[in-house]
Amino acid sequence: MTANPERAREAARAILRAFGVKGVPVPVERIIKARNIVLQYAPLEEDLSGMAYIKDGVGIIGVNALHHPNRQRFSAAHELGHHELHAQEIGKAVHVDKGFRVLLRDDVSSQGIDPLEIEANAFASELLMPREFLMSALDAGGLDIEDDAGIEALARKFRVSASAMRYRLAGRF
Repeated sequence: MTANPERAREAARAILRAFGVKGVPVPVERIIKARNIVLQYAPLEEDLSGMAYIKDGVGIIGVNALHHPNRQRFSAAHELGHHELHAQEIGKAVHVDKGFRVLLRDDVSSQGIDPLEIEANAFASELLMPREFLMSALDAGGLDIEDDAGIEALARKFRVSASAMRYRLAGRF
């Protein structure tokens, strides 16, 4: 399978349109629940971000309750991406994410070569930091990628981590 990040971003934009999202922060929990996917928070090992699976026909997303709320939002959006894009794969076995490419925490995801992870990251970043909303926020005054305070402020507005915002602005996903 070859990764198709644009397909993933378009799937995220379709969800934003379907839910009439007009601003940030994007209500990812509400979207997940409205799609009849069970969202569960539980303490997991530090290197486990989340998981996606389907049990008895019910979609389930598990998120590490010990992580920062902004990371939890990204994990939830990432796992929703797996449900939206990879239902066939997660229907066969529990899909566990040990960190995401943005966090450079596991060998495969840090290389950016796993097509499922590339697509789930593209989906999550477009869902939580929609290009359209980012452009509006940046039009207000621009932003230097090295401006830590500016990145932090923008990240707070979108309720994502500063590192996720940097990756998004750098065009890495």
